[in-house]
Amino acid sequence: SLALLGGPKAVRDDPGDLFTWPIVTTEHEEAVLEVLRRGAMSGNDVTREFKREYAAWQGSAYALGCSTGTAALHEAMFGCKVGVGDEIICPSVTYWASALPSFSLGATVVFADIDPETLCIDPADIEHRITPRTKAIVVVHYVGHPADMDAIMAIARRHDVKVIEDVSHAHGARYKGRQVGTFGDVAAASLMSGKSLAIGEAGVLTTDDREIYERAIAFGHYEQFGDDVETPDLRPYAHLPLGGYKHRMHQLSSAMGRVQLRHYDDQIAEIQEAMNYFWDLIEEAPGIRPHRPRKGLGSTMGGWYSAHGHYRPEELGGLSVTRFAEAVRAEGAPCRPGLNAPLHLHPLFNTADVYGDGRPTRVAHADRDVRQPKGSLPVSERIGTLTYSVPWFKHVRREQIDQYAKAFRKVAEHAEDLLPDDAGNPPQLGSWGMTKRS
Repeated sequence: SLALLGGPKAVRDDPGDLFTWPIVTTEHEEAVLEVLRRGAMSGNDVTREFKREYAAWQGSAYALGCSTGTAALHEAMFGCKVGVGDEIICPSVTYWASALPSFSLGATVVFADIDPETLCIDPADIEHRITPRTKAIVVVHYVGHPADMDAIMAIARRHDVKVIEDVSHAHGARYKGRQVGTFGDVAAASLMSGKSLAIGEAGVLTTDDREIYERAIAFGHYEQFGDDVETPDLRPYAHLPLGGYKHRMHQLSSAMGRVQLRHYDDQIAEIQEAMNYFWDLIEEAPGIRPHRPRKGLGSTMGGWYSAHGHYRPEELGGLSVTRFAEAVRAEGAPCRPGLNAPLHLHPLFNTADVYGDGRPTRVAHADRDVRQPKGSLPVSERIGTLTYSVPWFKHVRREQIDQYAKAFRKVAEHAEDLLPDDAGNPPQLGSWGMTKRS
């Protein structure tokens, strides 16, 4: 009997630290306290070491420590010379920071649909959206799944547009054996405390392109923008930030980050084992499918940030994902329906005049109306009804994971008992803000 209908819960044990993240040890505390005690929070010495170590770990020539992932994305766009009247192409199902920094650069965003399996930007929906004004494609490795980088890079090179990888959900993930963040022209990532590589309120930019790196420095890192700049167009403006921003990483975060990097590969190896064990237990249950790369491709989910699954209501008598998730929660397992709500439907991208231009900011500097009404991105608009969150396990504790897997299987196998009281899904599933942690 399902717990929602009066039966016993599938999850019996207290999870303890099964979901605790980040894992903070004495080593982390000592590194942070060293910075605090010498008053070096706003310095740059620790951050220089962190960015050097991060670049080596990522496999990139340059890294830049930023105040947030949003700041890193802002700098990445400026580094790619996104400016007034330009366009970027971005998936609609993502956190707003993947797209919104374009507004303050005088540019606009054209949203593309997502692939229903990877949940990342669909390469088949990119090329026809490229115009002479397109400067960059923003690729989000969404909730940890690597995007189809071979297809995306082929399109970008064919049209001579830049590729910005948003790695905020996928630190350490691999696409065909190669770490994400190393395919495009530049990558940016959030490192805030909810992410899989969690160091505080911080971000990082990585690239192999010296000019992009120097433009990012010039935009918001005046203390690093000196006379040694190699890009000729930047030299006359050294010592002051071109964007008028200060995006310096706080050194309590970079101190935390240096320790995190020493242990992160081992941690994500354990997370990978735990999450794959969970999915292996339930992937044959009706109506629920894992969201992970196919085996044998050399692709991985990294730290599995905000892990989700695919929902097939037709296999469960049409049961709504909302009712399904409610029943799983009653069994004692975290589960929520939906993903990020599609950005192209939010009023900010349709009617808001943010900077007083006298017309909506989305089209203030555009030569055409790029707004996309309801019905224009069908996969993005319905994907909330076809996805749900799953627990984000940090340790391989099979007896405990078995209980959480039982919760999902139990509900899937008794879906018919939930149909009589199923009120269906609300008009919109998902959040405009962050994906939530389990």
